[in-house]
Amino acid sequence: MNQEHIRNFCIIAHIDHGKSTLADRLLELTDTVQKRDMKAQLLDKMDLEREKGITIKLAPVRMQYKEYELNLIDTPGHVDFSYEVSRSLQACEGALLVVDASQGIQAQTLANVYLAMAADLHIIPILNKIDLPAADIERVGAEIVSLLGCKFEDILQISAKTGKGVDAVLERIVTEVPPPKSQLIGPSYNETRALIFDSYYDDYRGVILYLRVFDGAIAKNSEIKMLATNAKGIALEVGSLRPNMTAGADLKAGEIGYIVTNLKSTREAKVGDTVTLAAKPASQALPGYKNVQPFVYAGFFPESNEFYQDLKDAVEKLSLSDSALQFEPENSPVLGFGVRIGFLGLLHMDIIRERLEREYDLDLVVTNPSTDYQVSMTNGEELDIKSASSLPEPAQITEIREPWIKGEIIVPKDYVGPVIQLISSKRGLQTNLSYVEDRAVVAFEAPLANLLTDFYDQLKSITSGYGSFNYELDNYRTEDLVRLDFYVAGEMVGALSIMVHRSEAQRLGRDTVEKLKEVIPRQNFQVALQAAIGGKFIAREDISAYRKDVTTGLYGGDVSRKKKVLAKQAKGKKRMKRFGKVDIPAEAFTVMLKRD
Repeated sequence: MNQEHIRNFCIIAHIDHGKSTLADRLLELTDTVQKRDMKAQLLDKMDLEREKGITIKLAPVRMQYKEYELNLIDTPGHVDFSYEVSRSLQACEGALLVVDASQGIQAQTLANVYLAMAADLHIIPILNKIDLPAADIERVGAEIVSLLGCKFEDILQISAKTGKGVDAVLERIVTEVPPPKSQLIGPSYNETRALIFDSYYDDYRGVILYLRVFDGAIAKNSEIKMLATNAKGIALEVGSLRPNMTAGADLKAGEIGYIVTNLKSTREAKVGDTVTLAAKPASQALPGYKNVQPFVYAGFFPESNEFYQDLKDAVEKLSLSDSALQFEPENSPVLGFGVRIGFLGLLHMDIIRERLEREYDLDLVVTNPSTDYQVSMTNGEELDIKSASSLPEPAQITEIREPWIKGEIIVPKDYVGPVIQLISSKRGLQTNLSYVEDRAVVAFEAPLANLLTDFYDQLKSITSGYGSFNYELDNYRTEDLVRLDFYVAGEMVGALSIMVHRSEAQRLGRDTVEKLKEVIPRQNFQVALQAAIGGKFIAREDISAYRKDVTTGLYGGDVSRKKKVLAKQAKGKKRMKRFGKVDIPAEAFTVMLKRD
């Protein structure tokens, strides 16, 4: 195919603004998919994607329109996958910006627009869902105009659900999106370079790469090499997705397609890496590759210890197709054997948990999510700890650094006050406040650990559901952090330990022992629940014992008989307390996640 007739574009939008539905209509209009094979959210292959209404794994598809070849990349719309989105944008020359006419611009819309501008893409603004009674075309159109600096007439007004106005989108793609250009000039002109924007592991075929060829060509059976990981493999099959895999002879410059390789894990071919030919490797990689590091960690334990091996096998299988997933074995005296897994964010964690439970039929106990901390020791050693229980003794520590994020919240301007209050309650600092029409954009910095559990829920409730939130990792800062431990009947429960700022320890300790009191069942003896920093207890609650009425068999007589029986019972309870073990239910490990 002549490069002048190729158009590579992607769709960017906030969650639920109609991205996948627009992709469906484009597939129908270009006759890529027959009417009888059509179903809603065709590019979302996972059941989870359909249920949650979000795109988790991005999918490319090739369409023919007139004499043009259109390559569409459907990108994930969630903040956790922003690196993958940035790589997809790098593989395109144009972007369709879809905004819901009833909801207006949201945080993720803004974040993705900045990414598209940074990648120097031609942006086509689209106003979707204009058929809804709640659609406010004038107001939302004005927001788009002030964001992009375009004219109101440039905005396409469509309804992706009914198909109204979608043919105009195809015309705009063909006339406005520039064709792909080669990036190499001079002596390195005939080198081959392709960008991996997604990869996954297929049980039967090995690792499959989705890529965009920038220079040269990759033919079937040629030996390929990844520049970042230095892994080598063979291109067993090359082709394009229409939307099913269609094999071809080769992939040429400007084209988007797939390669089936003989690699064993996606860790050898990571998103953002450059693919070149092993016989004649490229002298420099394509820009923008970075090794994505997880920054949210949680312990996953099976309900019963006999399923530990099943859990380990399942996590290993998932990690083959998700290179961002990192895990290590963990052992807890209460929960037994499990694995500690690192994630890109809370949505990523939620998806992995659901997949383990559904696809591998596991019942899991998940501990409270935490982030990682950098610890400087007195002997000059630097540690990176992923759970509070592995923190060394306070006497050996000189400083602890925790990750901070830069965030942006978009809300209607009536809610600015409560949002700023919420940020400051999480030890956050508001850095900027600006307005896009009648919406406020609140920029802030905050410690990541304080936003992990229920920040998003609280934001939604104080803004009546209108607030949206986007963030990126900033840096690690030295803070006055302590480890808060919890004791049940005098025994420390390591899986409940958390890292907190000293100023918040008292309140959090008190709240947590109160919540534990609700979930831990009563015993035959009194159980003390305590929170402590080091050797100092800062909060306590008692679960009172069951009291059996041992005096029922006594009718009348001297009161000393009654006292004797009660004294005997008290003695027995004391002994029981000495040997007693408290059975801690699984809910106790997620008390931090419980809303008040």
